[in-house]
Amino acid sequence: MAKEKTKTLYFCQECGYESPKWMGQCPACRAWNSFVEESVTQRRGGSPARQSAAGPKSRPAVLSEIELTQESRILTGIGELDRVLGGGIVMGSLTLVGGDPGIGKSTLLLQMCQKLSWQGQKILYISGEESLRQIKMRAERIGRFPDALKLYCETSLTQIEGTIQEEKPGIVIIDSIQTMYHEDVSAAPGSVSQVRESTGVLLRLAKGLGISIFIVGHVTKEGTVAGPRVLEHMVDTVLYFEGDRHASYRILRGVKNRFGSTNEIGVFEMRQEGLAEVKNPSEFMLNGRPQGASGSVVSCSMEGTRPILTEIQALVCHSNFGIPRRQATGTDFNRVNLLMAVLEKRLGLQIGACDAYINLAGGIKITEPALDLGIVMAIISSFQNRPVPDGVVAFGEVGLSGEVRAVSMAQARVKEAEKLGFSVCILPKVCLQGLTEKRSIRLIGADSVADVARLLIQPL
Repeated sequence: MAKEKTKTLYFCQECGYESPKWMGQCPACRAWNSFVEESVTQRRGGSPARQSAAGPKSRPAVLSEIELTQESRILTGIGELDRVLGGGIVMGSLTLVGGDPGIGKSTLLLQMCQKLSWQGQKILYISGEESLRQIKMRAERIGRFPDALKLYCETSLTQIEGTIQEEKPGIVIIDSIQTMYHEDVSAAPGSVSQVRESTGVLLRLAKGLGISIFIVGHVTKEGTVAGPRVLEHMVDTVLYFEGDRHASYRILRGVKNRFGSTNEIGVFEMRQEGLAEVKNPSEFMLNGRPQGASGSVVSCSMEGTRPILTEIQALVCHSNFGIPRRQATGTDFNRVNLLMAVLEKRLGLQIGACDAYINLAGGIKITEPALDLGIVMAIISSFQNRPVPDGVVAFGEVGLSGEVRAVSMAQARVKEAEKLGFSVCILPKVCLQGLTEKRSIRLIGADSVADVARLLIQPL
């Protein structure tokens, strides 16, 4: 008989480092206050080793003998999701979907199951949080489902592993990984040990049986997936669902993708019947933009291969406090302070004693340096109370010397602005060399922030 011994260990939530005592800083990843206490039961004696779910024993292979073929992908029927995944679901992949509570993770995956089940894909939806009746109530709001989708409420990984090997589905949904537990680990569900062991079992199932598995992960108050950071390293793809749950928009962002780009985003709108795709995010973000208001400028950023036009709003006013207040919503706060220092040094604008509020309308979060020129123009426009003419779009990176530097994919940005009816585009002068095609939009090159300030004074 195997003897069991219970002992207390401490695990780092960031990297999974194991320690017999609590430490303020993790020696592996250097994270502070990341250790949590867990009780672990160790088995002593001759307990048989658990067989891997990967099937037959694998053998080492020579690199030249490996046949290289393109990954077989399955289109989900949701264009925005396929874009973020890199062109569809790769068979045998393990995907982690994270997001705030109520943001729409389960709804999106259930809609994906509906599309795939009508294509004839065999799907198993495993829920550890909702009952079968609750899932059906949510499914009825989305639409009709064929019999190719099966629901299963279970939290034991041993039972789930046996069911998957028996049913042999093509796609499995785990909702959520924090509710799953393995009998060999004595820690509570959702702990570092349980999450790590559960993900390891699902990883072996995905790679060994060629099943695509989606796991839903809760997030912490900092916005990262709860549990050890090693969880994100184990999976093939990490998707984050962003947005305010009180607003109608949702943004699906790919943080890690072994089979595609990590910069793509998908935009959705939350409706009563579920999530609807937003085919043209630029038009959606600019909806309701004020006309003739100072401090409002349209800029263009790139999310992967997709250009998105965003309205930048700035409000600069004299402060009534000893220390001026600065606030940035949707962009980097430190970057805004840097750009304000550049304007005060290079243009002589007395904005050091002013309150400044920067907002990216629509709630989208962008940190690309190409928004620098738009932020600069919005600050100057608000400080001088001089509106930027309608039909103007601007993009470019601003350096510490006040120079306007080149950005990538300028042609795609100009094309997107032209498609939406903008008449003037202010961009870095060095980017004009690659724009030789005749266009209906007028292109104005800028070398420095001084050129931009003169353009705001002169009629465009």
